[in-house]
Amino acid sequence: MQFGIFTVGDVTADPNTGRTPTEAERIKAMVRIALKAEEVGLDVVATGEHHNPPFVPSSPTTMLGHIAALTERIILSTSTTLITTNDPVKIAEDYAMLQHLADGRVDLMMGRGNTGPVYPWFGQDIRNGIPLAIENYHLLRRLWREDVVDWEGKLRTPLQGFTSTPRPLDGVPPFVWHGSIRSPEIAEQAAYYGDGFFANHIFWPKEHFIRLVNLYRSRFEHYGHGKADQAIVGLGGQVFMRKNSQEAVREFRPYFDNAPVYGHGPSLEDFTEQTPLTVGSPQEVIDKTLTFRENFGDYQRQLFLVDHAGLPLKTVLEQLDLLGEEVVPVLRKELGALRPAHVPEAPTHESLRAAAGARNSEKAEVSR
Repeated sequence: MQFGIFTVGDVTADPNTGRTPTEAERIKAMVRIALKAEEVGLDVVATGEHHNPPFVPSSPTTMLGHIAALTERIILSTSTTLITTNDPVKIAEDYAMLQHLADGRVDLMMGRGNTGPVYPWFGQDIRNGIPLAIENYHLLRRLWREDVVDWEGKLRTPLQGFTSTPRPLDGVPPFVWHGSIRSPEIAEQAAYYGDGFFANHIFWPKEHFIRLVNLYRSRFEHYGHGKADQAIVGLGGQVFMRKNSQEAVREFRPYFDNAPVYGHGPSLEDFTEQTPLTVGSPQEVIDKTLTFRENFGDYQRQLFLVDHAGLPLKTVLEQLDLLGEEVVPVLRKELGALRPAHVPEAPTHESLRAAAGARNSEKAEVSR
């Protein structure tokens, strides 16, 4: 199972000091956090994509390409790539380029984002959100899998004899997760292609996301990709840790109360009860994260949000030390022991390349 972190890249004032970091400081802090994630043994670092204040990660491949040059092992991913407002040709080229630079340590998560005005900023109509997600992704898959593409759809200009460059590394496109917090159509899309489904269940009660994940699993089996419990599922989470829960709650409360997304809303106590947010000791994080398997079944990727709401960089790095030293090793052992042998691990470039080689060998045998 893969464990990692994701960032939304918010630039938020520290409620204790009133100081807001500059954009340059926040961007460089995100890089430092990614390097720390590899240092403490995490598997994945993912960045969101936003095009409005107070967020800075408007160019994920630029960020991830820089991190690729500074790391050796960690998988570079996105916690949203906007499939609706980015052109699929540019996505195909950008992430194939990143694949080559990172020696295959790349996957990405398709999503529609949570900012309605982004559609007209990029010349699109929000009323076409779902059709754009479906049509653009269908084209993206073809661009990665066919050397020459002739294509005509309803929402962009046609392509004639087009080749996306560079071609995917080793002829293997990056693995794709489809992220959703509300749309059954996206769960259906992920299942249709046999891709991964990521339920970033950090805002709403688990019952809503259980329905989405169960829909994805059943449709994954319906389309013949494997049994429902073999579907590729990822989950979000939020944590803030100190050695004891009282200290954690006391320190985190002002950050929670003023967070740009859910600040000035539900209480910290209500939010931790109703969502995956865990504010407490490392053992409390372990205990609550283990309940995710009870709710969603065996899954392949767990990402935590740890760097938002104005938390100082020093504090975030301390969170990563606790994750790497006290939380993730226990979760790996416990969840690994519970996983049935037939449930797959999360796909990587190496596993996808091996599977493609096996398929090619089978085809060659059949043709003889």
